[in-house]
Amino acid sequence: MEKILVIGAAGQLGSELTKSLSVNFGSESVIATDLQESARAKFDYCHFEVLDVMNKEGLRNLVKNEKVTQIYHLAAVLSATGEKNPMFAWHLNMESLLHVLELAKEFKLDKVYWPSSIAVFGPNTPKINTPQYCVKEPNTVYGISKQAGERWCEYYFQKFNIDVRSLRYPGLIGYKSLPGGGTTDYAVDIYHKAIAGEKFDCFLKSDTSLPMMYMPDAIKATLDLMNAPRESVKIRSSYNLAAMSFTPKEIYESILPYYPKFEMEYHPDFRQAIADSWPDSIDDQCARNDWNWKPDFSLEEMTKDILENLPNYKF
Repeated sequence: MEKILVIGAAGQLGSELTKSLSVNFGSESVIATDLQESARAKFDYCHFEVLDVMNKEGLRNLVKNEKVTQIYHLAAVLSATGEKNPMFAWHLNMESLLHVLELAKEFKLDKVYWPSSIAVFGPNTPKINTPQYCVKEPNTVYGISKQAGERWCEYYFQKFNIDVRSLRYPGLIGYKSLPGGGTTDYAVDIYHKAIAGEKFDCFLKSDTSLPMMYMPDAIKATLDLMNAPRESVKIRSSYNLAAMSFTPKEIYESILPYYPKFEMEYHPDFRQAIADSWPDSIDDQCARNDWNWKPDFSLEEMTKDILENLPNYKF
C-alpha cells in the first residue's frame, strides 16, 4: 500500500491536493502535516501530524515509522513574503528540499513531488510563450530558491535515481483557502472582495498580464504528472505548465456580469516589480507531449465556478 506524506498540507495548494490524494488512494494512505496544530481541523478525513520540516530528525522519524513511500513537499515561503525576509525564505525553501531528497535516497522512496514556479524566470527571459528551456535570471529570493531547487531535483534523479517530479506553477487561484503571500494572490482576494460588496485595491497595474491557473487544473496536472509512467517523465528539473493569462482589468471585467456595482482601484506596490520580471504567457508543449497535459478552465469558466461556490464555503 502507498503511504503518502504531504508536507505543508494546510496551504492553498496543499489543502485541495491532500483531499484529492485521499480520494484517489484512500484516507488511510495519506498523512497531512503542517507546522501549526490549528491546521488539524482541516484534515478530519485523514491522518494529521504537526511537523516542522526543518526538524530533520523529526521528519526522518515520521518517514521511517509510517513507512512512507511518496512525499509531496509543498512547504515554502512564497514570493512577496520572501522579499520581506530573504534569508529565512532561502533557508526554509532550500534546506527543506534537501532534507526531503536525502530521505528519498536513504529510504528509497517511490516518488517525490516538489513544486517549482514561473518565478524561476526573470527580466531577461522571453515574456511571450516562455519556452521550457531559456534564460532564467530570477530576481526574487523565491525565484532563486526555486531555480536552485530545480537543479537539485535533476541532480538527485541523475546521480541517485530518485523519481522526483515537478511543475512550474503559474499563479494559482482557488476559493477553498485564503491568499498565502504570493504576487498573484490578488486574483484570489478579488473574488472575496466582490462577494463581500467591498472595493478592491489591486497591488498590480491594470494591464499586468500573468500566467494563471484555476486550482482544479493545478490538482489535475499534479496528479497526472505523478501518475504518468516513469519513462514518460522526460524533464526532471520542472515542467512548464500553462492554462490562461489575464490582467487585473480582465479578471475584474469577468466579475462585473455577476456583481455590476463592484469597484476596483489600482495601487501598485513592491509586488509590481516582481510581476514585471515574470512571463506574460507560458509554452507548455513539453507537458502536453510527454504526459498529455490539457487544462479544463478558461477565465470565464473559473469566475463562474468561484462565484457560485465561494459564498457557501466555510473556512
